Amino acid sequence: MGKLKEWFQGPQDITEAEAVEDYAVGRVPHHYRWPIPAIILVLLGNSTAMFWFSLGADMTYQVGWPKVWIPILYMVVLATVIGAVIMKLASKEGLSLNLMTRGLGFGYMGSAVTSLIYAINFIFYFLFEGTIVSHAIANQLGIAVDSPMGIAIFATMGLAAIWFVWKGMSSMQFLQTWGVPIFVVLFAFCMWQLANDYTPVGFAGWQPKGDGGSNAMWMVLNMANGQIVFQGLLATDYGRFAKPGITHKGTATIMLGMLIPIVAVMLFGACLAYTLMPHIKSGDVWSHALDPGFVFPMVIGVVGVIFTIITQIRINVMNLYSGSIALSNTMDMAFNYRPGRQWWMVLVWAFGVLFYVCNILQYTGTFLAITGILTNTWVFIILTDYFVCRKMLGLAPTDFVEYRKEYLRRWNPSGSIALAVAVAIGAAGILGAYPMVFASFIAMLVGPVIHVIISVATRGRFYFSTFPEDMPTRWRPSQRYQGPRPDAAAMSYASSR
Repeated sequence: MGKLKEWFQGPQDITEAEAVEDYAVGRVPHHYRWPIPAIILVLLGNSTAMFWFSLGADMTYQVGWPKVWIPILYMVVLATVIGAVIMKLASKEGLSLNLMTRGLGFGYMGSAVTSLIYAINFIFYFLFEGTIVSHAIANQLGIAVDSPMGIAIFATMGLAAIWFVWKGMSSMQFLQTWGVPIFVVLFAFCMWQLANDYTPVGFAGWQPKGDGGSNAMWMVLNMANGQIVFQGLLATDYGRFAKPGITHKGTATIMLGMLIPIVAVMLFGACLAYTLMPHIKSGDVWSHALDPGFVFPMVIGVVGVIFTIITQIRINVMNLYSGSIALSNTMDMAFNYRPGRQWWMVLVWAFGVLFYVCNILQYTGTFLAITGILTNTWVFIILTDYFVCRKMLGLAPTDFVEYRKEYLRRWNPSGSIALAVAVAIGAAGILGAYPMVFASFIAMLVGPVIHVIISVATRGRFYFSTFPEDMPTRWRPSQRYQGPRPDAAAMSYASSR
């Protein structure tokens, strides 16, 4: 039993300060590493988010069964590959992707921009999940969801999530450990009640609202594309705590441990929506069927509200945590301001309250397109920098990624210009210059190509301001490299190890 417990819990010999700050702007030390099962357990909070019930129903409604498997498999396969690769790199370095971005082609001010992009994602998802739970409570109490009382419900639930995640990974693990069995029991009760009170609609009844043709397929692939990188990024925020020697098999296991339950939740979301649509008598039928805050109370009443609250808190602690990591890096780089990771959660919460008055659920498709443009392009540039510019072209070391401000340039034009150009091309699609559904795909392919071209043209001059003298390296700069070089002692020491 003792060994089993070790698999599912993080390190215990840590200080309270370590737990609260969670190395948001530094390397995770060896004594603060977590076993794979414990990381998966934390990530299960994401797997059971209400967002997935809604997304699964929406995708199925666009293309029907069995075509919905195409975007689902696209998301799972690519998210697993991308997540496994970046998580292994993050665990090796003990750094969040926000910190690694500084040395992987963007410079420290460039990484402040990408961290802000990342934080915006979590503000949206915090809003999304919080909106669902506030709808559930407000509808049960007969309160208008956009009234001052509705806003107060949203704000209160957000503060509860902050309380649970104030002490970082250690407190989140406690919540997720006990949240999983509670979720399973309440969800099983919901499906049992659904089977008793309604006639569940099977796969054959999951028909698309239109013809389910190529336009609809591109629409749902665009939705899935907004998740292929984001899910890897989310997992990496926790996977950086994995042991440095973890293999790609280990990181892929973490990704699949999170993604496989997501698929099940998406399919259950479709089942619930198609089953309940004929029984929704007022309002926009499909909007209600997509909203778990409406669906679960409809099936199991007050228990459905409780179920929604528990699930929302479990996922929103993750949104708050990852948003705080991103904002910590942004403000550290841009203003050298470090009030503490936990205070940035309060800012995420404040933005959530500010924008709650908007019905965020109606903008999901557009937001996922924008996410695909910004987030996918950023991460594909980083991966290209590591595997092409470093490993293939020898323009920077591969045995470490520098993140400290004193050794880096403010801006590396390679990543910064590539991201700006790719985002501009993607934005043109969002604004109607070409079909929006292609925007994220085009941007995430164009950005890495431009990055390699500029990196080769500048010959690696913008990776370092001065080479870090305390980092032994086996790297031998290629002839095309013209930036600061490691001294002979560092190279000799690394070769002897």
